[in-house]
Amino acid sequence: MIIGMFEQDFVAYIIFGLILNFAFSILFGVYLSKNIGMQEMIESKGDKEQSVFVQLSLFVPYAKMMITLYRVAILQIYFLNKGYSYKDFWIYMTHESNSTSHD
Repeated sequence: MIIGMFEQDFVAYIIFGLILNFAFSILFGVYLSKNIGMQEMIESKGDKEQSVFVQLSLFVPYAKMMITLYRVAILQIYFLNKGYSYKDFWIYMTHESNSTSHD
């Protein structure tokens, strides 16, 4: 038993969480590319790497999906509600914090 459930159930939760993560991530990516533009996203993308926590979250059921939903909340609450653009959010997500520049 792992965390109070059988191994098969735990693996099923992990797989379902990964499927939900990919669905939310794809939808979020489509949403951003619709509002920013694919060419603009390619041109303004930085080389920020994901943290180790985000990489390891693939092994915890639903953690990666929750990180994607957290990013959606940051986009809505901090950026859009305060008058920033989708591009500002994209730059925030893809550039190192000390080298962020707005055009």
